[in-house]
Amino acid sequence: MTIKGSCLCGGIRYEVRGPLTGALYCHCTMCQKAQGSAFRARAGVAVKDFHLLEGEALLTFYASSPGTYRVFCKVCGSPVLSRFDDYPDVYGLPLGLLDDDPELRPQMHVHTASKAAWHTIADDLPQFPGAAP
Repeated sequence: MTIKGSCLCGGIRYEVRGPLTGALYCHCTMCQKAQGSAFRARAGVAVKDFHLLEGEALLTFYASSPGTYRVFCKVCGSPVLSRFDDYPDVYGLPLGLLDDDPELRPQMHVHTASKAAWHTIADDLPQFPGAAP
């Protein structure tokens, strides 16, 4: 299965040619700031399965914490992926940039101890105050 994705301005386009894994909702403060929302819906993707089709020159890297880099479009600001020094074979992929249905749904909420006070989690998915178990 091939899943297409793109940023808000359309300058960055990519394909995922392999499975997405570990889909979840992250409520940490950094994800709130980076997404401008109460949480970030994301999954993992093997680096070998992520194929940038267009817009390499538009990618900008931000070291949000030691060993973690958030990659976004320098034109529209869309968060494209996260890269981790401790996990060099996997990217974190925001689900909001996918143009196709990944046929995968988040299975948990993590970092709920820092969730936005104005947001109520309204589903029955497991909740963890910190990282995923």
